Amino acid sequence: MALDQSFVGRTYPPTPAYEVGREKIREFAEAVGDANPAYTDPEAAKALGHPDVIAPPTFVFSITFKAAGQVIRDPQLGLDYSRVVHGDQKFAYRRPVRAGDRLTVTSTIEAVKTMAGNDILDIRGEVHDESGEHVVTAWTKLVARAAEEA
Repeated sequence: MALDQSFVGRTYPPTPAYEVGREKIREFAEAVGDANPAYTDPEAAKALGHPDVIAPPTFVFSITFKAAGQVIRDPQLGLDYSRVVHGDQKFAYRRPVRAGDRLTVTSTIEAVKTMAGNDILDIRGEVHDESGEHVVTAWTKLVARAAEEA
């Protein structure tokens, strides 16, 4: 069954704050194989004008995708997550994510499409710090593959 177009524009409540820690940033940088010292060495980050270590650009995926879970689990939307694959990911930064940030994410359904029997869901995640400053916008595209004919 196709996803309901009336969900376009629906916004979900902000997530609880996620505190970004130096160790999480270091672990993420190691996991993606990025040895940039600004991700692990506070002095290297300060030399670049940052108050503390910064996170690699894709770090926020871990919190924006978790926030998108509100959309995914919405029973009224009717998304069959067992058929979902990740279609695309984009980020637009206002500033880097820094150690010590306390970030919240507000998810909004931007688009619902059906192509060749596949449901395509675009979710925008607006990430703000605890002072309300906009840090980054993340767009996630999910594709719910069409059910196979018996």
